[in-house]
Amino acid sequence: MMRGSIGWSCVLSVACLLAPLAQAKEPPRFAWPDGQKAAVNLGYDDALDSQLDNAIPALDRHGLKGTFYVVPANPPLQLRMDDWRAAARNGHELGNHSLFHQCSARGAGREWVKPERDLDRVSVAQMREQVALANTFLQALDGRAEARTFTAPCGDRQARDGDYIAALGDMFAGIKMVGGTAVVLDMATLDPRNVPAHVPVDASGAQLIALVKEAARRGTMISFTFHGIGGDHLSVSDQAHEELLAYLDAHRDTYWTATFLEQMRWVRGQQEKAKAARPD
Repeated sequence: MMRGSIGWSCVLSVACLLAPLAQAKEPPRFAWPDGQKAAVNLGYDDALDSQLDNAIPALDRHGLKGTFYVVPANPPLQLRMDDWRAAARNGHELGNHSLFHQCSARGAGREWVKPERDLDRVSVAQMREQVALANTFLQALDGRAEARTFTAPCGDRQARDGDYIAALGDMFAGIKMVGGTAVVLDMATLDPRNVPAHVPVDASGAQLIALVKEAARRGTMISFTFHGIGGDHLSVSDQAHEELLAYLDAHRDTYWTATFLEQMRWVRGQQEKAKAARPD
C-alpha cells in the first residue's frame, strides 16, 4: 500500500476496531503451537528504507521475525538489495506485493496512482503473469523456492476484466486483504486466501497492544501491515513499534509471533485435520 491509499475514519480508534468483535460469537478455541493463545504477524509493505533502518534492527533485538512485502519495481528495493538479502538470511520473510504495485485510480484520494500502474487498465491475466514474475524475482533475491504469501496493494482486487485475487489462489499459501475486522473472528472458517490485515497509522503502542490482547482473548490471530516505521508514509513511530515488540517478546508463552508463511502453513494444517475428523 502506498501514501493516500487508506481513508478509513476509524483507523486510529481501537474502540472502533474492537466494537464489532465484542458482538461476535466466540468460536471454539484454535490450537496454536506450544499452547499459545494467539498468533501475531508483523507485516511490512512496500520495502521502505525505514523498515531496513528501524524496523528490522528492532525485530532483531527482540528475536522476532517479520514479513516484508516488497515491490521489485520500487527504488528502495532496487538500491538496497544486499540489505534485503541479509534480512532474508536472518529469517525474515520476503513476500509478494506485486511487480508494480497496481492500485485502482478510481475514487477520491487516489490521484497519486500513476496511469502505468493503474489496476483498472490491467487484465486479470496480466496481473497473474506479473505476480508470478515477482515470485521469480523474490526467489532470485532470497534463494527460496518454497511457497510464498501475498498482500494485495491497496486492498484492491478488481482488475479491468475481473477479480485478479481469485486468479492467484493456487499460487500462495496465504493472501492478506485489507478490510473487515482487525482481529480474525474464527480460525476454523478463515479463508487463507482472504486474511484480514490491519494497517496501523499513527497508532500508539498501547493501541497496538490492545489489538494483540483482543486476539488472545478470542484465541485467533492478528496480521499487522505496517508501512513506515519512524519515517516514510503511513507511518507508526519508533516508540510505538518498540512497545509492541517488547510486549510480544515478554509474552512469548501467550503469542506466537512468526512469519505469515509459517502461520498460514499451520492454519491450513489445522483446518485440514479438522476437516478429516468431521464425519461425512
